Amino acid sequence: MMKYFLSTLIVLLALTHTSSKAQEVEIDGLVLDRSISRFGHQFYFNFSQLWRDLPDTSGTNVVIKETVLPRAGTRLEVLMNNELVYVTFMGRRGGPLKERVESAMFAIMDAMARARFKQHSPDLAASGW
Repeated sequence: MMKYFLSTLIVLLALTHTSSKAQEVEIDGLVLDRSISRFGHQFYFNFSQLWRDLPDTSGTNVVIKETVLPRAGTRLEVLMNNELVYVTFMGRRGGPLKERVESAMFAIMDAMARARFKQHSPDLAASGW
């Protein structure tokens, strides 16, 4: 009886393992928030609102990362697919946020266009040949 139970359990685990691989879902086009201040969270919120309206963002993941600079404010970085695209510094009292969000969005759009062009152009191959 125990042998039958163990063999049935092994078969069920094997079936579950193979069926989970067949149903993998790839998630892309994400904007991740790694900000810590109120201004950083507001920057992320405004950026994500513009990101929703941007077409064809599949395959592009964006991270908004904030680093606190003691007695100076914060440094906001926008990374696209783990590459630094945009950096801005914000004082402790904030500042004009709308222009910075728009600049970051234009920088991301430019980086996305360059990445797609580089993918499709044989002259700009990564190997140099």
